[in-house]
Amino acid sequence: MRSLRAVRRNYIYDLPHAAFLKEEFDLGKDLSQEIGRRRTFAIISHPDAGKTTLTEKFLLYGGAINLAGSVKGKATARHAVSDWMEIEKERGISVTSSVLQFEYDNYCINILDTPGHQDFSEDTYRTLMAADSAVMVIDASKGVEAQTRKLFKVCGMRGIPIFTFINKLDREANDTFDLLDEIEKELGIATCPINWPIGCGKNFKGVYDRKTANVITYEDTQKGTKEGETTVIPLSDEANAVSYIGDELYEKLTGEIELLDGASAEYDLDAIRAGKLTPVFFGSALTNFGVEIFLKYFLEMTTTPLPRKSDIGIIDPVENDFSAFVFKIQANMNKAHRDRIAFMRICSGKFDASAEVRHVQGDKVLRLSQPQQIMASERKVVDEAYAGDIIGVFDPGIFSIGDTVCMPKEKFAYEGIPTFAPEHFARVRQVDTMKRKQFVKGITQIAQEGAIQVFQEFKTGMEEIIVGVVGVLQFDVLKFRLENEYNVEIRLEPLPYEHIRWIENPDIDLDRLTGTSDMKKVKDMKGNPLLLFVNAWSVGMTVERNAGLVLSEFGRN
Repeated sequence: MRSLRAVRRNYIYDLPHAAFLKEEFDLGKDLSQEIGRRRTFAIISHPDAGKTTLTEKFLLYGGAINLAGSVKGKATARHAVSDWMEIEKERGISVTSSVLQFEYDNYCINILDTPGHQDFSEDTYRTLMAADSAVMVIDASKGVEAQTRKLFKVCGMRGIPIFTFINKLDREANDTFDLLDEIEKELGIATCPINWPIGCGKNFKGVYDRKTANVITYEDTQKGTKEGETTVIPLSDEANAVSYIGDELYEKLTGEIELLDGASAEYDLDAIRAGKLTPVFFGSALTNFGVEIFLKYFLEMTTTPLPRKSDIGIIDPVENDFSAFVFKIQANMNKAHRDRIAFMRICSGKFDASAEVRHVQGDKVLRLSQPQQIMASERKVVDEAYAGDIIGVFDPGIFSIGDTVCMPKEKFAYEGIPTFAPEHFARVRQVDTMKRKQFVKGITQIAQEGAIQVFQEFKTGMEEIIVGVVGVLQFDVLKFRLENEYNVEIRLEPLPYEHIRWIENPDIDLDRLTGTSDMKKVKDMKGNPLLLFVNAWSVGMTVERNAGLVLSEFGRN
């Protein structure tokens, strides 16, 4: 393989089990054990690579669901468990991240299932802020796609471990070495295959496990069920292996292994956990082959909850008392509830539902109301949770994305979550002006979730509303949700603006600010002044014309 680094033949490794797995658990009593068995990760991919299908198979193994649904719902009336919005069920796409928790083999696993579509990349970025690692799903027939590159860059910004699952080997696939080369070239990260595919499509026979030197044979199982009995054959048992995979594939496999062992990156757990090396696995999520193999290795390689940076230094998940930050807000998850949920990633200590906490940004001491763990739209009230867990709490409108909560005696804040600059803008018009109250409530709540950004005309305020989005599909989601959740019909008038800048020095007098003919003055929901431009060159010209003006491409929640 051209770009893969040379390694020793004896790279085969022993993956250390955490010591706590050898002990019996006294659940709820030992803080370090409870935090130590948490694993919190996000799943990312280009649309249709099989991310949601893989997520459901994880849940199947954990006993969280009994039957995995059809992701697109064409063959059946079912929809993906992690897709809970009505628009997701109708279109067969994920447009918002979902939080899923289940137990498996003494681990407590928190999965953050993210939207694959590029128009929802901001939601994915916020979700990655709450994860300790990421699973990247790649379609074996398509390789690294545009959205995969963008999501990988987001992971790189956080420096979190990335695990790669190359999916759909039950279909025709690209050359395996080419796939690895493409990952290394396009994403700039070294690869270390943990197993190796034997054939693909109709000739897909299974995978070779490099640690055990065994061939694990592929069997096409009924969709939505756990994989059936697999046959494990030592590669050294040539006669038996050939009887299952054939002479041609056996010869090809042994040749590829020899090349792989002499040319692939050496297994290095520290490099994996530093986000510099990605372990690669092969399988078929749809037919459920290789999923549990991947899950077992992944849980051994990935980390326990990681320390987090705050304005007073590093906060340790075990040594520090309870703290958390808000990474997502969602209104109307269930029409029966009609409430607003703030999703919090617990960063340290143990959460006790009866204890008071400090909302740092609001500088108030309070109890988190109706704490619950959520399986998509299903809810379970909890009394306690630990660092690594995700909880949802009732939000009466006091929380914002990026807010910190901690114990009353403490007062620190975690790093804020950057706001993506919108790339598309539209003026919003009500069809029925008599529903002004519902309209303002709806658009305000949806904006507080971070899915859209709402701006007001500089002089007229809420009478003229402009919406900015990262991707145009968000306009469809806005229109759908206002109509279905708030009974408000709107018209969207596209605007020509493509560039937005936050004003860093608010002492600037906007009335006297001299701009260009394509510039528009607006303010956000908090009253902060911003500028919209049609042309990129207008930004620099406006700065030149106004002494002391400082503009930024990024806002902050």
